[in-house]
Amino acid sequence: MEKRYFGTDGIRGRVGETPITAEFMLKLGRAAGKVLANGDRATVLIGKDTRISGYMLESALEAGLVSAGADVRLLGPMPTPAVAYLTRALDASAGIVISASHNPYWDNGVKFFSSGGEKLADDVELAIEHELDAGAAMVTSERIGKAARVNDAAQRYAVFCRTAVPGLDLSGLRIVLDCAHGATYQIAPRLFADMGAQVYAIGVEPDGLNINRDCGATHPAALQAAVRAHGADLGVAFDGDGDRVQMVDADGALADGDDLLYILVSDSHARGEQRGPVVGTVMTNFGVERAIADLGITFLRANVGDRHVLQLLRQHGGNLGGEASGHLLCLDRGKTGDGVVSALLVLEVLRRNGMTLAQARANLRRAPQVTINIPVVGGTAVISQAAVRTALSQVETALSGRGRVVLRASGTEPLVRVTVEGDDVAEVQLLAAGLARAVKSAASVP
Repeated sequence: MEKRYFGTDGIRGRVGETPITAEFMLKLGRAAGKVLANGDRATVLIGKDTRISGYMLESALEAGLVSAGADVRLLGPMPTPAVAYLTRALDASAGIVISASHNPYWDNGVKFFSSGGEKLADDVELAIEHELDAGAAMVTSERIGKAARVNDAAQRYAVFCRTAVPGLDLSGLRIVLDCAHGATYQIAPRLFADMGAQVYAIGVEPDGLNINRDCGATHPAALQAAVRAHGADLGVAFDGDGDRVQMVDADGALADGDDLLYILVSDSHARGEQRGPVVGTVMTNFGVERAIADLGITFLRANVGDRHVLQLLRQHGGNLGGEASGHLLCLDRGKTGDGVVSALLVLEVLRRNGMTLAQARANLRRAPQVTINIPVVGGTAVISQAAVRTALSQVETALSGRGRVVLRASGTEPLVRVTVEGDDVAEVQLLAAGLARAVKSAASVP
């Protein structure tokens, strides 16, 4: 059965439009409360990022959950991976994050975590949707749930982060942190400073509307400028909900998720701790695949999305994987992508080996890559059109054995992404532009 509301990363959309309305969230909370209780009394954590609509959606979900007999524990602004961890640590039935990750403030969404701190199984999401359609009824008055605030949530998460890198001392490092005016704006600067770093924090003044605006992991120019201005050793940028990370070296050069994955894999391999294959996605740079293969390690590609990367890692017994976006999975240290922990793991590698960020990735030769994002509604249907498939086939033929092309509809935004890689920059640019024109032409045909 196909899901109506849950996508690849929870439920997401524009605020004020179904399903991101107070009315829908009330019903969703009630449906989820009934399913998660499974005949017992559920306890559900709710965390959120800093967008203004979070208050409204939090209140609606809380009301729906308690009306279904579930107890609610409110975490306040909290990174997505922190909610996943706290769901396990507090022995909750489930966790909910109210966030649209790297999207602008006018979007929002909800992500669910199971009691084990992992994404909900498909059958659970389908069961929640069934209750939504059936109109789950409110419990009787004596069975209504209670809500309370978890006042030490940030401290608990900080301890978890430090436990992931025991003994790491950041003394002497000057680090710029860009928290995207999002969920890490309080936790990350305090944590890095407590670990000894001299921290210059930007993106730490959320007003409900500025999350991800010209800052954070999706807009690294602000971080690059700040690193140069402060003469910092490096910079770290998170996205709005804190599950992605990008870094910048002392010269302001960007190190994205592909670079950071290579650094972690190289160190793990050198210490004899690498287990199983490394998993990237169809968007991982071809140069990373070649570099990892040169280490004698198998590289596998999953569909875009941490859920798919995790699935392939578990299927093949791997421990490291990730996406170019900066969503990294280090299964020896945690069960979900965590921007703060991933940044600390990279810093641990640098400190252990006495390297700068630039030195740690010096042996990586990335293939020239061009990505063009084309605003398209109904992207899957557009890229299935014959004219687009023909254009795609022509690019594949031109690059045969010398590069790659990826054409995909975004799972989180109304976009079609055209990505072309190869050793010849001019050719890559030309081929990407031609395929993008074919997509635009197909999208304009009624």
